[in-house]
Amino acid sequence: MLGFADERMGRPMRLVYPTPQQQQMLAQTFGCCRFVYNWALRKKTDAYYKDHQRLYYKELSILLTDLKKQEETHWLNEVSSVPLQQALRHLDKAFLNFFEGRAKYPTFHKKRNTQSATYTANAFTWRNGSLTLAKMSEPLQIVWSRPLPNEAIPSSVTITKDCADRYFISLLVEEEIAHLPCNEKAIGADLGLKSFVVLSTGEVVGNPRFFHKDEKNLAKAQRRHAKKKKGSKNRDKARLKVARIHARIADRRRDFLHKLSTRLIRENQTMCVESLQVKNMVKHPTLSKAISDVGWSEFVSQLEYKADWYGRNLVKIDKWYPSSKRCFECGHILTSLPLDIRQWDCPECGVHHDRDINAAKNIVTVGLTVLACGESIRPGRVSSRSGKTQRSRKP
Repeated sequence: MLGFADERMGRPMRLVYPTPQQQQMLAQTFGCCRFVYNWALRKKTDAYYKDHQRLYYKELSILLTDLKKQEETHWLNEVSSVPLQQALRHLDKAFLNFFEGRAKYPTFHKKRNTQSATYTANAFTWRNGSLTLAKMSEPLQIVWSRPLPNEAIPSSVTITKDCADRYFISLLVEEEIAHLPCNEKAIGADLGLKSFVVLSTGEVVGNPRFFHKDEKNLAKAQRRHAKKKKGSKNRDKARLKVARIHARIADRRRDFLHKLSTRLIRENQTMCVESLQVKNMVKHPTLSKAISDVGWSEFVSQLEYKADWYGRNLVKIDKWYPSSKRCFECGHILTSLPLDIRQWDCPECGVHHDRDINAAKNIVTVGLTVLACGESIRPGRVSSRSGKTQRSRKP
């Protein structure tokens, strides 16, 4: 199959160390791209609400050409025109995602947020692993985390500056990914908060809780940032410290999720997980912070595209299936099972269950049924009394 080496597909972005002159040119490019994006967003919004017209990339591109000829915006000509055109394409994509229900209405880009610019093949030079962007005389200094595929030629390049003032570059190349050898292993994964994931094999992967570990340092840095005078250099330094703590948390979480998802995909032919509605779960009054910290959605997303890459099967069972309340041995379903109960005894067959391991075993059983039948499995109407339970005790 064909894959793409891109940060959205799980491939890490490369660190870039631009020279001061290159940083200045990139800053101009980022600013122009942000201006064009915001200008086009305002044009599209006003045209729809005031004139009841829809503006698309073609019309906006013509208007951008006229905008660059005006005296007050003549500075747009100082940077490459390709990233500006790509900003219009990104806006079209943002509206497409909005109308198809994948995202909210596009918002204006801000100077303090992550900045990016995309160059297509006619706006950069790629020669022997050396990359030179348009309007630059010297190639960028790139730290390669891994070599590109043999004879790979990037079709587009996206350079990004995050809030911690780090520069990254993402190269989109076409790569043929070979499927892994098939095996007969199938596991179920029960995602949780106490343990990040419990597998049907009995393996328990703990929750690293990256945000919780740095929460005190982050709160201290945020308090210091709030006390600085707005517009001062000290406030910028304090903001940078806050951004670096956030970046540290995100980097560690992403590294953990990639390593775990890659290992599970390589070891097993079939992975079965629950279809979690994280968007609704984060509304919980007391667990919202812990749910946001654990990163379930990103983990399942990584499993999904890596399974497609390497010829594995990822099965998502119905979110209403009572995997925790159902006895794996006899199929008895409890009427209720509070979250603080981690172990319970089945009132029908008397088998002692660990809550998470029992759920993982049920998930893999139902997942294999879904894989064979090709349809989702919903819980039946089973009335039963709650069984004898054991509450977990704090040490």
